[in-house]
Amino acid sequence: MGSHAPDGSAGDADYGRIGQGYRTYRLPEPAFEKAILAALGPARSVVNVGAGAGSYEPVDRQVTPVEPSASMRAQRPSRLAAAIDATAESLPFGDNAFDAAMSTFSVHQWSDLEAGLAEMRRVATGPVVIMTCDPDLVERFWLNDYAPEVLATEARRYPGVDRIAAALGGTVETASLPIPFGCVDGFGEAYYGRPETFLDPGARKANSAWSFVSEETAACAVEHLRTDLEDGTWDRRHGRLRTASRFEGSLILITARP
Repeated sequence: MGSHAPDGSAGDADYGRIGQGYRTYRLPEPAFEKAILAALGPARSVVNVGAGAGSYEPVDRQVTPVEPSASMRAQRPSRLAAAIDATAESLPFGDNAFDAAMSTFSVHQWSDLEAGLAEMRRVATGPVVIMTCDPDLVERFWLNDYAPEVLATEARRYPGVDRIAAALGGTVETASLPIPFGCVDGFGEAYYGRPETFLDPGARKANSAWSFVSEETAACAVEHLRTDLEDGTWDRRHGRLRTASRFEGSLILITARP
């Protein structure tokens, strides 16, 4: 997460209200963990900015988590280090304090993206690794047929790849992260072949974009999907995804090296 809100939550979403179920629906996906570890390379000390409940924190490195949301900090398992209450835009560390910096599903929350990325670059001698979504690809997902307001919100919130790369500088690589069927990190596209999951209020609540649309808008989207699932319309259009082993969506990994 990014900057503090008056209610003690963080960023542009109220995680005091929507964050309680994250440990149930937003587990670290092993395929993404492997990609992040590879991007971090031999770094021994890592700062995790917007650390949330601790997903994707390497257990074989010295990790310093930073998380401004009290609700998210409270969900961190005891085996992980306690998170420092601070924001991306003002990291309480000296220059070059870590071998690497990482952030997953967080940069779209920050009140000042460039300031947060500059801070990550300042405190890390090596790679800065960002897992995020490419806003140019978000609305290609089939959910856009049912909840266009939700995906439009997502597309507006995620910063463009070029903007992130420009802020980080150095040598920047961007790689698509294919989403495996059964992905346990329940962001929207994780359910590409399991559409019934969107009927679960808990699954929707663990995707912050749903919190930006009205309850009426969300209810209409869910009812539209429910109807298409019941009468077979969804399967006629997208049924092949039920057996697709992976999905190339908007998820990307950006690695910037000085």
